[in-house]
Amino acid sequence: MTATATVPVEVTYESGEEYVVRMRDHHVHTDQPQESGGHDLGPTPVELLVASMAACTAFYAGRFLDRHGESRRGLAVTARYRTASDPLARVAEVCLAVRVPAGLSERRKTALLAVVQHCTVHNTLRHAPEIVIELNEVQS
Repeated sequence: MTATATVPVEVTYESGEEYVVRMRDHHVHTDQPQESGGHDLGPTPVELLVASMAACTAFYAGRFLDRHGESRRGLAVTARYRTASDPLARVAEVCLAVRVPAGLSERRKTALLAVVQHCTVHNTLRHAPEIVIELNEVQS
């Protein structure tokens, strides 16, 4: 596997349906809701995917506002998603609502929308990367 400037992400089993995701010096716990056999100790992996989209959108929006001398005050992104009803387990739709600061001109809103629609996470999902999965045995 060849890539540039990658940061390793490691996910390790804790207990039940809980896992710990480690990247750089950060730790995020994932789990499943109680109705899915977990203890709801953290977001699900799908929720993290959707959250990643929302966070990336907010980041790009914030940078856009800075570049154009606009305030980030009030900037927020709300994400809602729907899973597919077909047998393939996947997210079928994500709706991202970007709350922009008051007083932003229609021209800036149009430009902002164009920018946030091309954040890194969106681009990755629109142009799916090759995914390589390897199996490695636990070393005793």
